[in-house]
Amino acid sequence: MSLQSTVDRIRPTTVRDGVRRLLWPVWNTEQRRLRAPLRALLPTVLTFALLAVLQTAIRSRFDHPVRESLELTSIAVILVGAVLLTARVVDRRPVSGFGLSFDREWWHSFAVGGLVATAINGGALIVSLGAGWATFTGVMRGSGDLPFVPAMALVFVYIALAAAWEEFVIRGAMLTNLAEGASGLIPRWMAVGLAVTVSTLVFGVLHGAKVTHFSQYGYYLVAGLVLSGAYVLTGELALSIGFHVFYNFTQSAIFGLGHSQRTPELLAVDIVGPARWVGEEGLVFVGFAILGGLLLIAYIRWRNGSLALDNRIPTYTGR
Repeated sequence: MSLQSTVDRIRPTTVRDGVRRLLWPVWNTEQRRLRAPLRALLPTVLTFALLAVLQTAIRSRFDHPVRESLELTSIAVILVGAVLLTARVVDRRPVSGFGLSFDREWWHSFAVGGLVATAINGGALIVSLGAGWATFTGVMRGSGDLPFVPAMALVFVYIALAAAWEEFVIRGAMLTNLAEGASGLIPRWMAVGLAVTVSTLVFGVLHGAKVTHFSQYGYYLVAGLVLSGAYVLTGELALSIGFHVFYNFTQSAIFGLGHSQRTPELLAVDIVGPARWVGEEGLVFVGFAILGGLLLIAYIRWRNGSLALDNRIPTYTGR
């Protein structure tokens, strides 16, 4: 064997090894996909940035009602595109691996999450009225230029798309990948706990624009734990999305308890009590959010017969 043939055989191997070492921090060569931290962050960062750019452009150039239609379309396109591109390119896992199986059981759980959210917001309204912290002022108010029913439908679709986006990027993509990446280094239950903690903190930060006092972050941390808990105990986003969508919608559009969301209201209510109790991040809502989480856990316990972390969360099953 000549010296030249030996050099020719060694050189490609050396180059490949060098490339692998350079890519190792960002690329998993065995699974042929990005490393877990990047898989966790990219869907949130890229979609958030794209939504911000598009909404700024739309709101500066268009007026009602064209503005709302374009915003809805942009959110829908970004959400669907993010799910498909993340599954196919970034994460290389089936869409169902993000808790989006969309089978009959999924939709049943989605409905249960919606019913629980509606019930606890109804409870918050009763407590607020009973304590004199809210006054009832009428029905079917605030639809603006649109008839009431179309205005409510528009608001529901907008809230549903926004909530589904948050659940996909924060729970489906971020929590899943953080748990999967950490499970090879620490016990699985600790990996899931770490993923829940980090994703919940990010969830709170994303709502920072609504916060006027640091203590108000507690409300969003509780909400994040409720939504994450439903996900890690079931391996599906059905309960989380159903709860999130109907919590936001019924709080503002049905029971008139919204503050930052300006929507038409089926029951028009004036909030007159102290912000500490009935502000959007007030203790009444914190308490009922905790109650909602307990009801979701009770449903999961009743449905499954036990409570346990779902093994699909920290486990990678490729496409």
